[in-house]
Amino acid sequence: MRVPVSWLTEHLDVGAEVTPQDLADAFVRIGIEVDELSELGPVTGPLVVGRVAEIEELTGFKKPVRFCRVEVGEEASEEDTVPADEDDDEDDDAPFEDEGPHGIRTRGIVCGARNFAEGDLVVVALPGAVLPGDFAIAARKTYGRVSDGMICSAQELGLGDDHTGILVLPSGTASPGDDAKELLGLSDTVIEVTPTPDRGYALSIRGLARELSNALDVPFGDPASLEIPAAEGDAWPVRVEDPEGCPRFVLRRVKGLDATAPTPWWMRRRLMLAGIRSISLAVDVTNYVMLELGHPLHAFATSAIQGDLVVRRAKPGEKLTTLDDAERKLDADDIVIADDSGVISLAGTMGGASTEITAESTDVLLEAAHWNPASISRTARRHKLFSEAAKRFERFTDPALCAAAVELAARLLRQYGDAAIQPGRTDEGGVAPNPPVTMPINLPDQMAGVRYQRGVTVKRLGQIGCRVTVSTSDEGISLVTATPPTWRGDLVQPADLVEEVLRLEGYDSIPSQLPAAPAGRGLTDTQRRRRGVARALAEDGYVEVLPFPFVSDSVWDAFGLPADDVRRNTVRVRNPLEADQDRMATTLLPGLLDTLQRNVSRGMKDVSLFHIGQVVLPKPNQLKVPDLGVEHRPTDEQLAVLEAAVPAQPVHVAVVLTGRRRRAGWWGEGEPARWADAVQAARVVAETAGVELTVQSADLLPWHPGRCAQLRVGDWPVGHAGELHPKVVEALGLPPRTVAMELDLDAIPLPDSRPAPSVSAYPPVLLDVALVAATDVPSADLADVLRTGAGELLEEITLFDVYTGEQVGEGKRSLAYKLRFRAPDRTLTVDEATKARDAALAAAGERFGATLRA
Repeated sequence: MRVPVSWLTEHLDVGAEVTPQDLADAFVRIGIEVDELSELGPVTGPLVVGRVAEIEELTGFKKPVRFCRVEVGEEASEEDTVPADEDDDEDDDAPFEDEGPHGIRTRGIVCGARNFAEGDLVVVALPGAVLPGDFAIAARKTYGRVSDGMICSAQELGLGDDHTGILVLPSGTASPGDDAKELLGLSDTVIEVTPTPDRGYALSIRGLARELSNALDVPFGDPASLEIPAAEGDAWPVRVEDPEGCPRFVLRRVKGLDATAPTPWWMRRRLMLAGIRSISLAVDVTNYVMLELGHPLHAFATSAIQGDLVVRRAKPGEKLTTLDDAERKLDADDIVIADDSGVISLAGTMGGASTEITAESTDVLLEAAHWNPASISRTARRHKLFSEAAKRFERFTDPALCAAAVELAARLLRQYGDAAIQPGRTDEGGVAPNPPVTMPINLPDQMAGVRYQRGVTVKRLGQIGCRVTVSTSDEGISLVTATPPTWRGDLVQPADLVEEVLRLEGYDSIPSQLPAAPAGRGLTDTQRRRRGVARALAEDGYVEVLPFPFVSDSVWDAFGLPADDVRRNTVRVRNPLEADQDRMATTLLPGLLDTLQRNVSRGMKDVSLFHIGQVVLPKPNQLKVPDLGVEHRPTDEQLAVLEAAVPAQPVHVAVVLTGRRRRAGWWGEGEPARWADAVQAARVVAETAGVELTVQSADLLPWHPGRCAQLRVGDWPVGHAGELHPKVVEALGLPPRTVAMELDLDAIPLPDSRPAPSVSAYPPVLLDVALVAATDVPSADLADVLRTGAGELLEEITLFDVYTGEQVGEGKRSLAYKLRFRAPDRTLTVDEATKARDAALAAAGERFGATLRA
């Protein structure tokens, strides 16, 4: 939130000795993050108010251009007048022109903006002025004319980001020639703060000023302290059908509003510095009240409302065109405001276009309500509509402010728009006061390890608005009971009160002391294995990523999974970050493949990624998680039920590859990623984990049925690897031949011991064999038979060639292996190695009918 210092200090009794930097430091000290501290300007040189006297449209250029004559408060002299009989060449290069009997000098200025008209007051930078960004202004010839200055926008003056048009001042604000720097308040400073999500009250001038008063120990004037008159009937009939979603609903009505009346300059300036564009008086007033008090308002054109207003949940099939001209399909969870014609507002988020305030809206209904924060948060995420109102409602607004907010808005419309406030006020529902919280009075001292001065706890809790009482327990312990104010719905337990005391006293007063690390503790075997796997994959060329952990149900359709696939059985997130991704993943592949696709779409062709993380595997009839509360410690029976309701969450490791696994260069041709690379990644994981992996052919989506391998440790399947199915690749927008691997790391047993490898000092005997076997014989199974038949002398076996063709016959293929024989205690003879090889060949022939290739 952007906050002008002048607006902030209006409610604080601080002197000129308190600088904007002091305010920013105070915010940081009490836990409110300051993103930026920016002084307006600087603007040097002549910056004045001007009145547009004449506009001439210039034609013949690529874009619309105007030549404006602007009065800047200078009196004309004889030297400035160009007599008609001497102007024989009709040259318009002269910057000045006598405007007539009043003797007012005008300056000719070229401008491309079109949002102003003759008679408007504008801000003019005269030659010699220097605008923010070191932009110097001088008279220069352009578009065939001499432009003697510049008509400025808000962005060019450093007042905001709006660069859509010229800054037009309301009529009567100033006179031509007045100093614009003083009028615009260019000596002001803007502080941009980011309060934590639990402090919704801090998204307002009221809340931030109160925080500063606590931090600086200075008096604070509450802008919400208004005298609210008693209501004389209802402003409009209202029926609240969902009191849980809308505990309080308030309406105030004004008539006779001049909707075309200009917004006063002081209000426009504050909105501009806060980053909000001025639209019309009614809209600007609601935005101003929202920023001042922290409670969003909505203004309805009363003439467009048909019948009573109803606050309810949306019905199936209902739609609403919101103020941004987008038609939105409503969800049954959305809270809406409706009349006899249907839905007219998406509650707490954005109003409907049918009741929008226009230039003809003289009868206005002002609405302020207290909405359920969780419901507004879900609606905003579901519709991707993160409005300023939703940002505040989802963080909790002060329910006691509803009447004050509409009253302040109505008074501003009466003052600046000649509106008449109607006597009635609708006020439906109410919010129960926050429950009191009791804690030992010295609990903040115990938690911080600091002995604070006597009375600090009571003082600080009183400063944040709590009603505080002190008592003594039966055990003689001093207790403090604090009833939180209406704007602090986050204070629900003693820990919250402790945090308030500590942050207002200053976190820097808490000593920083590291506890002594006890000897004999370190990483567990599981933690050590996880780190080792991550390091091994990184050394093998993979990049670790942290993909989005949630998925949507549609991803399983893209994977082509059948309806009864166990991976479709997922756990739903109650309050998801993304409305369309509300399921906890049962596999790491969706998140990894989404990250892969994002990288490919940004021009990366060769990508190798890995991720180690938990998946959630609920049982078919998973128990519902009980709500145990926090009032007391759960019993052993309750903890047992809670543990039983938590689904299994094993740790998986997955990799995805696309493009070239080894890039081309001066060293030779590159190699594209193949299914074998995914299998090799699994072998890297298994080797790091200290187990031996068995590879078998398999058929499991989303892998290609002919290029999928099941990975086993012993007889237990632990994962799959291979090339993704072409239809899956197409559905996810991935490059062809994308490969992937996923292993259940928790399913791989931890070895009881990791003996040091024994290295033989004796030379090996290397022999090659090429066997012809049926094409359906897996190479891994054939290698296992060779290894078993060769006995203990066989140290390593490696497949190095696969051949099919006429020479080996139809339905057969040749598999060539390298065999390395070695004895641990002697030099192995060739005869011994040959006998072991022949034994291996005999076992292969007996098991698979394999023969030695001629």
